Amino acid sequence: MTKIVIIGSGNLAQHLIMAFAKSKEIEITQVFSRKKETVASLLDSNKITDDFNNLAKADLYILAVSDDAIAKVSSQLPFENRLVVHTSGSVSMNSLDNKNRKGIFYPLQTFTKGKTVDFRQIPLCLESKEDSDFNLLEQVANSISNIVFKSDEKQRKALHVAAVFVNNFVNEMYRIGNEICEENKISFEILKPLILETVNKVMTLSPKEAQTGPAKRNDQQTIEAHLSFLSNKNHTKIYKILTQSIQNNGK
Repeated sequence: MTKIVIIGSGNLAQHLIMAFAKSKEIEITQVFSRKKETVASLLDSNKITDDFNNLAKADLYILAVSDDAIAKVSSQLPFENRLVVHTSGSVSMNSLDNKNRKGIFYPLQTFTKGKTVDFRQIPLCLESKEDSDFNLLEQVANSISNIVFKSDEKQRKALHVAAVFVNNFVNEMYRIGNEICEENKISFEILKPLILETVNKVMTLSPKEAQTGPAKRNDQQTIEAHLSFLSNKNHTKIYKILTQSIQNNGK
């Protein structure tokens, strides 16, 4: 059985704890949390520490901490030549301290406190310096996910940027849509079937093939009507930029 230590107690750390707890191939030897109560409901109290000097010996140490904390935390680890990985999509593997072997264990998903996810459906992107370390990472990843990729740093950063577009930016469009609905006393619920159909289409079509709407049709009359209707300058600016992007892509 592979022994792992998870360092961190935020959203991702908690989801990893729950995912690994279901695996028969993995033993969570320990979790490091500065606030023990944060993860107290997820595992035995004797497996939680808030002292780096008390970290247990394990096959793998997963740093599920903020991007800014990766370098500092990895430098504080009181051991050498063990496999230490971080979970960031945008931080270089070289940010990890050189005293230990390095790797990446990047789950490509959005995590929200209190919202459960099926880790089996989450892509895991893996990197390592040594082949033997990659084999271990692959084994650990396969124990909780059905979608495991070997990636390099450029590919991982590209995925992270692309993810911001398809997740964070799309969600901002939902927020704006909801704002327009609220201003006009309409329930956002009415738009949800449209949102679901749009998502379902890109499961079988390319995003370019799935595109519809006035910008795609170059329906200038409708575009001008929409711009005249919008009272929020930020909404108008975003509408113009996205309309232009769709039209440029159609050429």
